[in-house]
Amino acid sequence: MLTKDDAICIRTIDYSETSQIVTFFAKATGKIGAIAKGSKRARSAFDGPIELFAHGKIVFSDSSREKLATLTEFQQQPALADLNRDIYVFNCCLFAAELVNLLTKEYDPHPGLYDCFLQFLCNADKRRETTDERRNILALLVLFQLALLKEAGLSPVLDMCVNCKRKIQISRSYPWFSSAANGLICRDCENSFPDKLPLAKDAVKSLADIKLIAAADAGTLTQIEKLLISHFTYTLGRTPKMAKHILKT
Repeated sequence: MLTKDDAICIRTIDYSETSQIVTFFAKATGKIGAIAKGSKRARSAFDGPIELFAHGKIVFSDSSREKLATLTEFQQQPALADLNRDIYVFNCCLFAAELVNLLTKEYDPHPGLYDCFLQFLCNADKRRETTDERRNILALLVLFQLALLKEAGLSPVLDMCVNCKRKIQISRSYPWFSSAANGLICRDCENSFPDKLPLAKDAVKSLADIKLIAAADAGTLTQIEKLLISHFTYTLGRTPKMAKHILKT
């Protein structure tokens, strides 16, 4: 049976001299692995080798979900040509793709996450060169990661102490974040969570109201990103490979 869907390429592996194994994140289907036979030929049905972040309409055969699907068509949209113009921007996109791959299951659709991921890539591609470019792409990445956690059913509690359920009073003291507790921990409860990480006031405010993240300063975004990388590491049981490239100065 042939299936049509909108999809983004999130991983590619050379399979032979002429073919690739490609992982797509598709809007209605979810994550799928497919073999693209002959894709590396100059006159392939896919207009040459399939690149990371290529997106558009795919047609594939998925007669057995225990095996790789077979890609039969890929009508690509205009390429996101500027993503690799800046190595830091490209690394952020690679990190986002890695997290999508790690936190989603095959044939488990997340159409809202698909739209969010595509918008993240498009925003990264259309960014303007400014002195705040690194801060801007980091803000986009933080917002995407929070959306990913929500879609994966892993959203941390960010408006109260997850342990005692009391509202966090930022004016009195700044809370901690615990991945083990999956949320903020107040000063009265923090001794019970040895994995706790400290948070500054602006970071707490931005996490509680994500509308503030777009305008947050670089220091606040860096602290939030450190927290998120630590949280993904705890959730996955290992540090994502691309994480080491995100907080480099």
